[in-house]
Amino acid sequence: MNWFLLALKKYTVFSGRAQRAEYWYFVLFYVLISIGLSIIDGVVGTFDQETEVGLLSGLFSLATLLPSIAVGARRLHDTGRSGWWLLIGFIPVIGAIVLIVFFVQDSAPGDNVYGPNPKTAPA
Repeated sequence: MNWFLLALKKYTVFSGRAQRAEYWYFVLFYVLISIGLSIIDGVVGTFDQETEVGLLSGLFSLATLLPSIAVGARRLHDTGRSGWWLLIGFIPVIGAIVLIVFFVQDSAPGDNVYGPNPKTAPA
């Protein structure tokens, strides 16, 4: 949960690097919270069948849009790639596969143009 909160504290920080743990724990808690809010939307009656979006889950998704883009860009920086690689996700199927491959790769060793390696940087 600390990694999720860390990503939220860096709300719009697109510079620097994010190690795998920060990115994947953010994704894990994002999905769990979204599922929980969707269930609450269904029980309370704020889920719209036509748009397939609930009030609470929609607000949560909107509130975490910038942090999710920022942590994705920082994760790409950690692998030595520009954050602009996130745009490849707009290519159906292939873009998502390419991004997943990038996100699961280990950190680029040592410092790179985006900053020091977060695994070896002093806390």
